[in-house]
Amino acid sequence: MNRSRFFLRCIAAVATLAVLTAASHAAQKTAKACEAEWTANKAAIQGAHKTKKAFMVECRSGTGQTGAAPAAPAAPREATVQPPETAAPAPAPTPAPSRRAAKAPPATAISAAAGEFASEMEAKAHCPGETVVWANIHSKVYHFAGSRSYGKTKRGAYMCEKDTAGAGFRSAKNEKRPQ
Repeated sequence: MNRSRFFLRCIAAVATLAVLTAASHAAQKTAKACEAEWTANKAAIQGAHKTKKAFMVECRSGTGQTGAAPAAPAAPREATVQPPETAAPAPAPTPAPSRRAAKAPPATAISAAAGEFASEMEAKAHCPGETVVWANIHSKVYHFAGSRSYGKTKRGAYMCEKDTAGAGFRSAKNEKRPQ
């Protein structure tokens, strides 16, 4: 009789474990879903002093608050007719993020000094036709596009190459300027 009770308890424990595992997998999100949530709520999440890495870990595991209030499902709207003079214009649809923006390097531009830009596009707009480089703020070394460190150091900004000398930066010794 003791063996049958032990066997039943083991089956119950395995079943409970299976249910808990299934529930935890249901709460997990894909990396793509978490990336989209980060993009949509970046300002609020950073306002809560969370790094992207910490946010992604929480989002993927399904634990805790991910930085912003989850979107509530839309409640069915009742049909109401407003007089034309008080009708509000419909909000413009938000454009979907482009695939190119989703593949941007994980660079963190932390400086706001003159001539330093948070995105490569801003720097290219500032100096069209000139070479844009990634300037490592900590080491005062800049890297050219296509190099291993371009846009990937922890502290840096995009800059026009012509502005780097005035800001005290030098080019990386092991890189050649692209032609």
